[in-house]
Amino acid sequence: LKLQFLYLIAPREAAMRRVAALRRLMAGAACLTTAAGSSSVADVAAVLKNAGRVLVMTGAGLSTPSGIPDFRTPGSGIYDNLQKYSLPYPEAIFELEYFKTNPDPFNEFAKEIWPTGAKYRPNAGHMFIRLLHDKAALLRLYTQNIDGLEYLAGVPPEKIVPAHGSFTSAACTACGASADVAAMKATVLRGGTPRCGACGNFTKPDIVFFGEALPERYFTSLAADLGLGGVGSWIEKEHAVGGPVGPDALLCVGTSLVVQPFASIAEQVSYDVPRVLINREQVGSFGQRPDDYLLLGDLVDNVQALCDTLGWSAELQKLVHSAAQA
Repeated sequence: LKLQFLYLIAPREAAMRRVAALRRLMAGAACLTTAAGSSSVADVAAVLKNAGRVLVMTGAGLSTPSGIPDFRTPGSGIYDNLQKYSLPYPEAIFELEYFKTNPDPFNEFAKEIWPTGAKYRPNAGHMFIRLLHDKAALLRLYTQNIDGLEYLAGVPPEKIVPAHGSFTSAACTACGASADVAAMKATVLRGGTPRCGACGNFTKPDIVFFGEALPERYFTSLAADLGLGGVGSWIEKEHAVGGPVGPDALLCVGTSLVVQPFASIAEQVSYDVPRVLINREQVGSFGQRPDDYLLLGDLVDNVQALCDTLGWSAELQKLVHSAAQA
């Protein structure tokens, strides 16, 4: 009822924008991108060039060019290559209750992917997001990834919201006491099992396991970045005071959009906000809005083509080269 009332008092210009978007959708089915093809690089470049508050969401596909496998690709995905850990089923490696009884499989896995910059380094996709920040166009980066390559790329921590946690903090799985991350890292990298100094139980990085809640910062940051208020609708965005609120473009990179609630970010942006997908394949509802743009295929190739069009190629190559030499 409250939403219906607020809808009636919404500003005329906001209503007109939504009516225009609806008319484009109804009258212009041809403008919708389908799985059969991608948008032009020039169109995507125009969207990003005119945007000053880009909300970015990323998944495992962003890091596969760095050598880190994704989770679900048959044959090469992480879940298909966990036999050496003798798990009862692949997902057990990220289950809290299983970890409490046997932390060794996760610790061995963590040893492989702990962000050190020695084995895995940022690729052109990470550096493109860094460029968005350098050009004051990055509103926030929401990532499903736990590899930390966004940090290594130079994106400031305050601009990153790791939806599924990160290796930047740690705690005891029993008493909840904070753990020393540096000491835990040293223990894991030498093949040991970190334990809590207070109660002696197992500790782990603050990676979100099955059975755990997402970090509180994910929800508070997302509400602020989308311009949502207590009702959680676009109405508060239209009545906001003190400058622009919410993104003026959404960039979704390298994700299957199947894990909730992360995947819902793409649905929560206002209907009048352009959405850009850079991905191996079409996913989610991308292609169903009149202002959707899809760059399908190889991620690095698409990023490089986009930077060519934007005139950012030299900067991108410099950043990629610096990461390779680090």
